[in-house]
Amino acid sequence: MDTYGTSMPKPSIVIIGSLAIALGGVWIGWSAEEGGYGVGRLATDEEIRAWNMDVNSIGEGLPPGQGTVKQGAQVFASRCAMCHGPTGTEGPKDRLVGGQNTLTAPKPIKTIGSYWPYATTLYDYIHRAMPFIAPQSLTPDETYSVIAWLLFQNKIIAEDTVVDAETLPNIQMPNRDGFIPDPRPDIR
Repeated sequence: MDTYGTSMPKPSIVIIGSLAIALGGVWIGWSAEEGGYGVGRLATDEEIRAWNMDVNSIGEGLPPGQGTVKQGAQVFASRCAMCHGPTGTEGPKDRLVGGQNTLTAPKPIKTIGSYWPYATTLYDYIHRAMPFIAPQSLTPDETYSVIAWLLFQNKIIAEDTVVDAETLPNIQMPNRDGFIPDPRPDIR
């Protein structure tokens, strides 16, 4: 046996591996021409539209709806506090509130209030990925409400602010200028 754990010489292993990769590529190409791998189906236009829910930094993609701090407190308590604590600081998952002026400290506290650059992308992330145990289960109104509560808790908006597709892009986050712009062109 050689040092590779086989009785075959190394060049034979390389040749056999290369042949397997090549044949796999041929099979994939042939299978695709025949209409797939024999499992699944093409997504419908409706299914594709349902996944087209991204929101960018200037607010493109924000849906109709609105939320308030008061409504957000209720949604946060019932849907978010189990992971982020009743005030957004206790965990066991990421801390969401506080941390202002700590980014230059030896142990920065990265939260929505200290680190997050755009309020609009809060909508994108929360709506798509939260709550962890049931992603995409929050309605647009619930999502806007949670955002309102979180921004209020981080002292970014007033308690009477209504958050919606018009107001959210205008909210200036404390760390808005703390990131280096990506010079690559947008290829969308």
